[in-house]
Amino acid sequence: MPLVAQADRRHFIMGAAATSTLACSYSLPAADNLDALKFVIVSDTHLGRKDSESAERNWRQAIAEINRLPGQFVLHLGDVVDGGRAEQYPIYNATRKLLNKPIHEIPGNHDPLDLFRQHVTQTIDRHVDYNQVRFVLFNNAHQDSHDGFITDKQVAWLTQQLSGAKKQQLKVVICCHVPIHSNRHPDRGWYVKPDHGQQAFYQLQQEYQETLLACMHGHFHNGIRGWRDHGRTVEVLLPSVCYNQNRNLTQHLASGQADGFFVDELRPGFVLAELGKGRLNLRYKPLGAETDAHYVANWS
Repeated sequence: MPLVAQADRRHFIMGAAATSTLACSYSLPAADNLDALKFVIVSDTHLGRKDSESAERNWRQAIAEINRLPGQFVLHLGDVVDGGRAEQYPIYNATRKLLNKPIHEIPGNHDPLDLFRQHVTQTIDRHVDYNQVRFVLFNNAHQDSHDGFITDKQVAWLTQQLSGAKKQQLKVVICCHVPIHSNRHPDRGWYVKPDHGQQAFYQLQQEYQETLLACMHGHFHNGIRGWRDHGRTVEVLLPSVCYNQNRNLTQHLASGQADGFFVDELRPGFVLAELGKGRLNLRYKPLGAETDAHYVANWS
């Protein structure tokens, strides 16, 4: 399916003060009958980055803030440690015990699978059900590439997950580290290429578009960034707790050199999510920022 041109996008951005709460809201008619489910999304903690403790300090601060906020559970969208640093996994395990909510992680391209299985979870491709929503978590990252990969075996497994959820009248959110959606400069150009599983995935998405509400990813360090041009499914990348980078997406979106949507905030942070009653609401929480100011960008 062709990308939606910038001029045709239903998109606007409202400015706010530096300490604002940043949020975006998506209409999801397929979620009309879902009770509101609140959860937290973190990504790209990169413990051990540059052989310093700064990433760990950010993660500990995020934990302290998450513990004071609502949400039934936490999703971690990958790159738990930086550069496969084995000594950082015990540190991560010690800190995750400080959370007052369950956490469900997937590996990123910085996470060696043997270490991830040893220290985090033995079963990587799996699902967890909360209320009327099935969260399908799977690994699509390779250590030797920034691109994503979905194998034929994983496509068959995803088909089973979506089919089973549909029979149980559950909705689905898919979580994998690398975005599936095509992208190019000013974005990273990292995604699941057509012959590496993208084409098969979108065929599956089209078949189950009333079941599959959203795909959630990390990897880009670009804040909240995404697209909605494959049916009603929202495809969104979430910010890094460790660091985010400015790629001038606001200007490129305004000029038509990029498409999709972007929340113009790049401080390290995490996201408070609410899914149900016909909407997906994502609220960006920069580390240390107050949450009483207001910023909203709506896409219907």
